[in-house]
Amino acid sequence: MAKLQKKITPWLWFDDEAERAANYYTGIFKNSKIHDTTYYGSAGPRPEGMVMTVRFELEGQEFVALNGGPEFTFDEAISFQVSCDSQKEVDELWSKLTADGQEGQCGWLKDKFGLSWQIVPSGLLEALTNPDRKKAEASMKTMLGMKKLDLAEIQRAADRA
Repeated sequence: MAKLQKKITPWLWFDDEAERAANYYTGIFKNSKIHDTTYYGSAGPRPEGMVMTVRFELEGQEFVALNGGPEFTFDEAISFQVSCDSQKEVDELWSKLTADGQEGQCGWLKDKFGLSWQIVPSGLLEALTNPDRKKAEASMKTMLGMKKLDLAEIQRAADRA
């Protein structure tokens, strides 16, 4: 495998779906690519010729997907936050990442591989930390009632406060 360029690179452990997952993610995010793929050799521990790792990039962030076996699975303790520039981007990513996945609360979801994501519109933090306490509380209350986040709806709630 070629030397990784980033100082910190998340590794994602899959049973045997690393290549499929890397192709899936690079098909969703616009600025993405697969860098390289390595394969298990005769020394194992998986079958010779099976994909071992896929190094890929999503929006400038490098990842490595590893076919490590069924011993470990994803849970909500780790998630990836995606800051979206528009509601259209929130809607598109939400739709693609929840396909065969699971919607969660407050912009959280699990994709079809069980990986957790937070799809967040830019401007959300400002709404939740508005210096006007009533507006901030109205924003928070509205957000807590949502699955996919809608910043315009959150802002309308703040305006009514």
